[in-house]
Amino acid sequence: MQQTKPAPAARSKTASSTTAEVKLRVGFVLTPRFTLVAFAGFVDALRLAADEGDRSRQRLCTWNILGNEDVAVVSSCGAGIRPTAPMASPQDYDYLVVVGGLVQGGQQVPRSVYAFLREAAAHGVKLVGLCTGSFVLARAGLLDGYLACVSWFHREAFADEFPDCRVVSNQMFVVDRDRLTCAGGTSVVHLAAHLIEKAISRASAVKALRIMIEEQPMPSRTLQPEEVMSERSMDTVVHKAMLLLEQQLQSPSSIDELCQPLGIGRRQLERRFRSDIGLSPAEYRLKLRLQRAKWLLRNTDLDVMEVGLECGFQDGAHFARVVKRALGSTPSEVRASRD
Repeated sequence: MQQTKPAPAARSKTASSTTAEVKLRVGFVLTPRFTLVAFAGFVDALRLAADEGDRSRQRLCTWNILGNEDVAVVSSCGAGIRPTAPMASPQDYDYLVVVGGLVQGGQQVPRSVYAFLREAAAHGVKLVGLCTGSFVLARAGLLDGYLACVSWFHREAFADEFPDCRVVSNQMFVVDRDRLTCAGGTSVVHLAAHLIEKAISRASAVKALRIMIEEQPMPSRTLQPEEVMSERSMDTVVHKAMLLLEQQLQSPSSIDELCQPLGIGRRQLERRFRSDIGLSPAEYRLKLRLQRAKWLLRNTDLDVMEVGLECGFQDGAHFARVVKRALGSTPSEVRASRD
């Protein structure tokens, strides 16, 4: 993978950053068999926010990949990334971003990495865990007393290894003081956008996401996708409507409002839904909400009222009645059944 080698010192002004104040300095720590998409998505958001257009000069923000400059770090897909600066002087960075790797078989992270991260924490440097980077931070004792975010796919493994750590897997990312963790995948670009907005501007964050064909920056509590999958659809309009319903699961918006971006009337949309999956849009949305509620009740420690709100039920009593009618159990009984 070809890359542009940045400045050797994060705080020194380079030829590309002399006409703009550097507002965000990031150091990347790539662990063995790291997830390439997590690193690439995060660093590309920085690249697009750092300069005009996509000229890629490190002006408003700078970054380095830390480690032995003579040895490439190999990702889980086999592609290697060569570090651009030594793993030293953590205080030269505003954030250190740890990109985690494969969990199966154990993460073979050198002890020197843990020592470096602890030194960074002692200097007050903010620490970010991308994907399974949260495992690395937890093993270093750097998530004690913090709330961490992991993917639903890794939640059980994280809880087993770190039973005393507080963890969620029902949102995109978590910002808890000077620790930031995210689920991985495309959530990394929204966590990057959060940093960009905080350090530079919302306009820079939006610009970076737009170029990456993403919508507006998503808030941290945006729901993660999880195991429960939607109905399969053959109708492209119905499929688009399904995606909108999933993205707006918390919203009390009407089906009529759903029709507007699709350029279709409600009656026609209802006919196409019934023809395609045998449900109306409202029935499908209720099914999604109930599936989501059941998953949250069994896999998170959110209280019942919070689960209802996360799933678009504005009234706790109504939420309880709907769950009881559909699942034959109250929300509290559904939660108890996970044990």
